[in-house]
Amino acid sequence: MPVRSACLWLLASRRDVNPVMSAQESDQPPRRQDIRAHVERHIGHIEQIFQDPESGTDSSHRGVEVLHVAPDPALPYHLLITAGMSDRPMSLPAGKNQDEAPRRLELMMTLPERWSLAGGAQDERYGWPIRWLRTLAYYPRIHDSWLGWGDVVPNGDPPQAFAADTRLCGAILAPSLQVPVEFYELGSGPDRIAFYATIPLYLEEMELQRREGMEVLLTKLLEHDIRDIVDPKRRNVTKRFFGLF
Repeated sequence: MPVRSACLWLLASRRDVNPVMSAQESDQPPRRQDIRAHVERHIGHIEQIFQDPESGTDSSHRGVEVLHVAPDPALPYHLLITAGMSDRPMSLPAGKNQDEAPRRLELMMTLPERWSLAGGAQDERYGWPIRWLRTLAYYPRIHDSWLGWGDVVPNGDPPQAFAADTRLCGAILAPSLQVPVEFYELGSGPDRIAFYATIPLYLEEMELQRREGMEVLLTKLLEHDIRDIVDPKRRNVTKRFFGLF
């Protein structure tokens, strides 16, 4: 990750949030209990949990959950955070060590207050962030690979739009600018868990990253005040003129 882009992105970080105590954790594995407590300490009360329909009944075969923190005055957005991606450590790429590249990861998405999650993951229009987080959470397991800050993942090959009302079709991972920096990591050492935001991208933005590098893409996103709040019809930063796409 280029130092300049990393600094620019992190300079946009903002305030802390009031802690809220967790509840109903006793049936969870210890690491997931820690994740829930971490979310409620730094972000807010977990309103509901979207369970993986493929999850087994045995606690050792639990699927990836998606925690939902509803909007409140301190943080007027819906936040979705995975719990379970970090159950299995990722395979580190060559040249990276555990100090600079966390092996355990959870992901999050920030949705505007008006976003409806009443239909859960099955909702074709509004449920795609839940489905996408699960897809990314299983990606390192399926491909025996690693995901980290600055990685770009397309939604399929060729990339497909997440829903009918958007052309967003991939995402970049980066620390969230909507949560306190204390939330970025849980624990320390080789088993620490990093939390990265999943920021949806257009096809042209992913192509820009491939041609000119991550620093150029992140700089353009920041120049256009595009953070990690999902907007299905936001401006495409590769386009010269303003418009929906």
